[in-house]
Amino acid sequence: MRIAVVGGGPGGLFFATLLRRADPATEVTVFERNKPDDTFGFGVVFSDRTLAGIHEADPVLRKALAEHGTHWDDIEVRLKGERLRCGGNGMAAIVRKTLLSLMQQRAGEVGADLRFATEVRLSDLDGYDLVVAADGTGSLIREGLTADLGVEVDTATAKFIWFGTDHVFDSLTFLHERGPHGVFAVHAYPISEDVSTFIVETDEESWQRAGLDEFDVSRPPGVSDLASRDYLQTLFAEHLDGHRLLVNNSRWGNFRTRRSRTWHSLDPRPVALLGDAVHTAHFSVGSGTKMAMEDAVALSAALAAHPGDLEAALTAYEAAAQPSVRRIQDSARPSLAWWEHFGSYYEHFEPWQFAYHFFTRSISDARLARRAPELAGASHREWVTRHGAEPLDTPFEHRGWTSPTRAVAVVTQHEVPATVLTGGRPLALTERAPDRADGEPWGARVAAPETEQGLAGAHRLLAELADHHPAVAAVHGGTSLTRSLLCERARLRHRLPALLVDPALDADQAATAVLSGRADLVGVPVAVLREWGVPA
Repeated sequence: MRIAVVGGGPGGLFFATLLRRADPATEVTVFERNKPDDTFGFGVVFSDRTLAGIHEADPVLRKALAEHGTHWDDIEVRLKGERLRCGGNGMAAIVRKTLLSLMQQRAGEVGADLRFATEVRLSDLDGYDLVVAADGTGSLIREGLTADLGVEVDTATAKFIWFGTDHVFDSLTFLHERGPHGVFAVHAYPISEDVSTFIVETDEESWQRAGLDEFDVSRPPGVSDLASRDYLQTLFAEHLDGHRLLVNNSRWGNFRTRRSRTWHSLDPRPVALLGDAVHTAHFSVGSGTKMAMEDAVALSAALAAHPGDLEAALTAYEAAAQPSVRRIQDSARPSLAWWEHFGSYYEHFEPWQFAYHFFTRSISDARLARRAPELAGASHREWVTRHGAEPLDTPFEHRGWTSPTRAVAVVTQHEVPATVLTGGRPLALTERAPDRADGEPWGARVAAPETEQGLAGAHRLLAELADHHPAVAAVHGGTSLTRSLLCERARLRHRLPALLVDPALDADQAATAVLSGRADLVGVPVAVLREWGVPA
């Protein structure tokens, strides 16, 4: 069997290694358009908890991280002169060029034919039984397919640019600074004894106000945006401590999340896609390289399990690899959304709540307490200092309507929230401002959409209702993410208290929503409230 692997990144090289180990009779050729020592970017980061399957398949990554990587346990958030740390994370990183060199060596040792500085298209590979597209987000192999892969691509609104720095951070560190043109943030982490990765994000309006949109993006790959480097080096000078930002094809972009229903095609010839060629997840979850290498494990195992039957093997590959990728992409979306809105959080939250909001974007209060008990405990103490009680036990009052707790009972009518019960005066919920002058408190009911694309309509309704001074905005329906974003819109844009209505919430999730500032109150059915021990 002859297999062509297009793309000499970690995913393609790992697949070539695993397949040659499993079946030395298989001819595997890796085509890489760049030279062996060329690489764009700086470092690759991994979570220790997620690497067991990769390490079991082949020791190349484990040895690379052990002998050449950096390791840390804490994540640090810096803003407004404060530093807050969260432990229990267990992460590692390595210089991308070093990792590629070691993986090239390993693939060569097991007999893969590595051909560098060789760009190929699908039409160039007629003599191969299977083509593996591991050629990244701009995959030429994918573009040569006629089959419908069921692709969806979502483009993030935030702008990002990738640098390195010769300042060595001691852990994954998130920096936030307000400059003269807006708020900018950094993901920084050490990748060697001498260099850290330094990724900057901001919103498009701040990017334009700063004049960072003037770089000619039509210039060939490899040319970096030096004006942006100089601007950001000045903005983050205090954190760089006299050190420099390093460039390597550094230019602004918008992250694109790619989802594909199908990862293979049999027409015009058998093709399997892996890694960024078929799926992506925002870099804030640090899983891109891991996912590509796990794809390689799944694809090599499927081929070994179905010798001579490519269709069965490629179907089995998808069945094995897709569920994990979907879970990562689903968890990455709230993280990406956080980075699209971090400027608003910076402006409205105190540092302790900003950090708590950040760390709970994908986990609950209880999980955070197990991972970082000091940070979780300090966040609760900050709340109690300000409010006199734990989050769900804190009284609430606005525009004449009161509740003894932040957890309230919501009664539905015709499957939509209709009334809020607190043991005192009920609060009627409506999608229209009441036409009365008695001053009786009322609540605005706003349905969250099923997708983020539908938020614009919900935003318009929310703005109209907010002008009529309701006591709360009760947000229901949609998804967990769209409900949270709409609640935050009410709180942060309109200064309108948000009631998050979600019958599926447990007490832990409810406390997380209130303590993080995602909502002011949470609403659940009467029976659920009683299970929590809250009078209804």
